[in-house]
Amino acid sequence: MAIDFKTPAQALTAEVVARRRDLHQHPEIAFEEVRTAGIVAEELNRLGLEVQTGIGKTGVVGVLEGAQDGPTVLLRADMDALPVQEDNDTDYVSQTPGKMHACGHDGHTAIALGVAKVLAGHREQMAGRVKFVFQPAEEVGSGARAMVGDGVLNDPRPDVTVGLHLWNNMPVGQIGLTNGASMAGSSFFDVKITGKGSHAALPQTGIDPVVCAAHIVTALQLIVSRSLDPLENAVISVTAIHAGAAYNVIPQTAEMRGTIRVMKDEVHDLIVKRMDEIIQNISAALGCTAEFSYQRLTRPVTNDETVAAKLIEAFAPIIGAEAIVRTERTMGAEDVGEFMDDIPGVYFFLGAKDETRDAYYGHHHPRFSFDEAALPLGVELLAAAVAAYVLPEA
Repeated sequence: MAIDFKTPAQALTAEVVARRRDLHQHPEIAFEEVRTAGIVAEELNRLGLEVQTGIGKTGVVGVLEGAQDGPTVLLRADMDALPVQEDNDTDYVSQTPGKMHACGHDGHTAIALGVAKVLAGHREQMAGRVKFVFQPAEEVGSGARAMVGDGVLNDPRPDVTVGLHLWNNMPVGQIGLTNGASMAGSSFFDVKITGKGSHAALPQTGIDPVVCAAHIVTALQLIVSRSLDPLENAVISVTAIHAGAAYNVIPQTAEMRGTIRVMKDEVHDLIVKRMDEIIQNISAALGCTAEFSYQRLTRPVTNDETVAAKLIEAFAPIIGAEAIVRTERTMGAEDVGEFMDDIPGVYFFLGAKDETRDAYYGHHHPRFSFDEAALPLGVELLAAAVAAYVLPEA
């Protein structure tokens, strides 16, 4: 007989909502999650888990050990907020100027703590263990790597990883769970173009790096449309160009920066190669020199087919098979892929659209919000996901 996780998850609604709102009022950005980590560690200790703090600077790990041996499931939740000034009008609005939970990580943390409380009541029936990983600094793409560097995937090493992302462009009661790549890997890039400064009225005496930058921006768009297989997915966005400070001066240099998003590592390698060729050759043709560099932040988030099938089987009785969207993908990035590199896992989207809002405000917007009815559902779904591996009767 399947274990009923709905009743205990619903019973925790007020607690989970209150915790989410408290975290929302006190947002902490990358590697500053001291208060949040303290709350997490205190609750995990109270539930009797083996707790480690300071993993990846401000990360927290809690291990719930079952009475019998079995697989290890890593359940991950991110804790950090964004450097965004909140523009919502609620009684739990951010109390920290310039910082806001604008992506739902306050909800992720609250959900994961709810799952820990629910599963702690089943430890005597558990065959295996759950490794709760509360991660810092997801928004800057380095928190997961910091935790992995501190050994979060060792002692014990997970057999499977699970996690969710509140997704406020899907309705509550619906989830997105796609086989294969579901979120993009991301990189940042910088380009510095050096020409020869001159008076703007005498352009023939100089070499204009601004014109060169403009040609490069246009040519970079051809990589996706002409160098890439049309069936592949990628984005190259130049998001900033800085050059000069006067109306009547052609500057010496122009600097560009932007982001690359891909669903496959090999596509990233091709894009970087073509970018370098385009940047160097256009610069040379226009008499400039160029320096191109990039920083690989996150890898694609790729769901394992076997784990996905197992979780879909666990989720269908809860929300109905028709509510599981198998095609939801995004070029947005997430560093949870660091935990899923060589460990099979699934990271799914949990619908949380706030239907009471007069307009839609997406993730990272100053007016971002989500429907808190998704919180107890998230507890139920993640508890069921873990139970599929460590509770034989589930």
